[in-house]
Formats: sequence, C-alpha cells, structure tokens
Amino acid sequence: MEVMQVLHMNGGLGDTSYANNSLLQRKVISMTKPITEEAITELYITMNAPKSLCMAELGCSSGPNTMFVAVELVKIVCELCRRLSQQPPEIQIHLNDLNGNDFNSIFQDHLPMFQVELRNETSRGRVSPCFVSAVPGSFYGRLFSSNTLHFVHSSYSLMWLSKIPKEVELLNKDNIYMASMSPQRVIDAYYNQFRVDFSTFLRCRSEEVVSGGRMVLTILGRRSEDACSKECCYIWELLALALKQMVAEGVIEEEKLHSFNIPQYTQGSFGINHLETSEISWAAWSKGFHAAAAAAEPDGHNVSSCMRSVAEPLLSERFGESVMDRIFDKYSKILCDRLAKGEEPKFVNVTVSLTRKY
Repeated sequence: MEVMQVLHMNGGLGDTSYANNSLLQRKVISMTKPITEEAITELYITMNAPKSLCMAELGCSSGPNTMFVAVELVKIVCELCRRLSQQPPEIQIHLNDLNGNDFNSIFQDHLPMFQVELRNETSRGRVSPCFVSAVPGSFYGRLFSSNTLHFVHSSYSLMWLSKIPKEVELLNKDNIYMASMSPQRVIDAYYNQFRVDFSTFLRCRSEEVVSGGRMVLTILGRRSEDACSKECCYIWELLALALKQMVAEGVIEEEKLHSFNIPQYTQGSFGINHLETSEISWAAWSKGFHAAAAAAEPDGHNVSSCMRSVAEPLLSERFGESVMDRIFDKYSKILCDRLAKGEEPKFVNVTVSLTRKY
C-alpha cells in the first residue's frame, strides 16, 4: 500500500466525513491555543513588528477545523497588535496536506466563513489583508522556498508515517497496529520509521523557516514506556477485532488482513521552548460541533463514526468500499460494549513549541 496515495481523511460534508466527525481534534487545538499564542507573541516581538507574516498549517485536512486554525492565528496577531497599538501585518496562510485531501471543500464551504470573520475584524480596524493558499504535498519533503515561513502549526498529523516499514508488513500478521502480541522487531520498526520521518520533517522545515521563526506541533503520544499501552493502541486493537470477525464470517480475506497495517506512531536545527502533555477523553469524540454533543457521554457509535472519517480511505483501499458499513457497524458494537463496561480510555497529546536557531 502506497501510504501517500491513500492517506487522507474522508472528504465532503456527509455523515461519515471528517468535517462532521472531528470535534475531538477541535478541542485539542483549543487546549493548545495558549502555547500557540505564546509562540506567535514572542515571534512578533522578536522580529520587531514585521510588515508581513507567512504561516503554514501542515496536515490541515478539511472541514471546519482547517479554517478554525487560520482564524485563531489571525486573531492572535490582531489582538497582539491592538494591545501594542500597532497596525497588523499582512498575513499569508498556506494550507498543506497530501494530494488526496479535499481542498475543494475548504475553499468552497469553509473559506467564505473565514472571510466573514475577517470582515468583522476589519470593521473594528484590526486586520490587514490575509491571503490563503493550498499547498498539496507531503511534509516529509520540501514544500516552500527557503527562509520564507515565520510560523508553522501542525496538530494531529505528525504521528502519521510516510510509509509502513517492511518488517511490520512481514511480522505483524495478526495485528493491524502495534499490539501486545506484536514482535519487538515490529515495535522497533515503527519507532525507527518515526525517527527517520520526524528528522526529515525538521530538516525540511529548518530550510524553510526564517531564523527566529517558530513552530507549534501537537501529536498523539503516551505517558507509558510501553509502546503497546492502551493509551495509544487500544482504539486500533478494537478495530482489529471487528476486522477479525469479518474474516471469520468470510467477508474479507485473511491474507488481506495480514498484510494491512496502520502507518502511525504515537510518541537539531530547532531549540525547544516549551513541551507539554495533556489528556483528552474519548467522550470528546462525540459527533457534531454543538454544545449538547460536546457534553454527551462517550458513545460507541459516535467514536466509530469519528474513526471511520479518519481510517476509511486506508481500509477501503485494502478491503473494498462495499464492506465499510459492516466493518464499522461491528466496530461500533465493540466500542459500545467496552464503554458500557465502564472503560474510560483517553488520548495523550504531546505539544512542543520550537524556535529556528540563528
């Protein structure tokens, strides 16, 4: 499986779209806003009130979260300039994701609302022109010209790997991700691939970010030293159970399951300013963006829908679109059973703020 060709969230605005099933990701962005605000404030002051700022959102995906990040970045800059009694700079925001990302829905369905918010800010005399562009491509390679970016933001993207290591495909046949039954060579292969990918990411950004520029990155991680702990693997283990049920029923081929693995790992030229860990419950993965949904109890159907919006492109490429409903129906029942038994799983987030050295 060529990961870069099939790794993207479900596009559009349907029931299984990422746009309608990404409340948890929105909450994580909000939780890390103080770190982002601190980084942009220090950047702006250090650069002596620059006339323009160039920012990039890497792994932007699609849906309301994409422009939510852009709005927050602009508001942070404008509020800072208001406090300093300065004219806000021109802002360029680059939205990056892989080629299969649904960029059309961003610009057709969500950019207009972003422009409305900008006009509201402009009416209060606090916004200079803001330009938004799409930059398709992998962030495990160069994306921008040298020394052009002032600020880089990425949330819940860098745990996705550029490829699945060969050792995993050969040795992890009874699992779709790291699990307690996975051989140590599988765990090591995942870690080594993450190390290579993350080093490549930092090297590429070191060429693109200006001296003194900042990055704020949030990825899934874990507090446990065990790479197969429930903190990072449980959500995928339960999906594997659903797939094994489908194999037992003869719906999908065992060989296809044995060759399927998730390209993810949960865990220089940049200096670290701030590193923070946080937790968020699966309850935050309730469906929808409304207050009532946000306050709901964790529901297996909602968690299944959210995971479907993330994992369906990978699964459908391997097992076919025709079995997706059945896979996630089984997955939903497994999740409902575990949550009904009182399990309260959480995701661990790692957020790091970095500065490009001079």
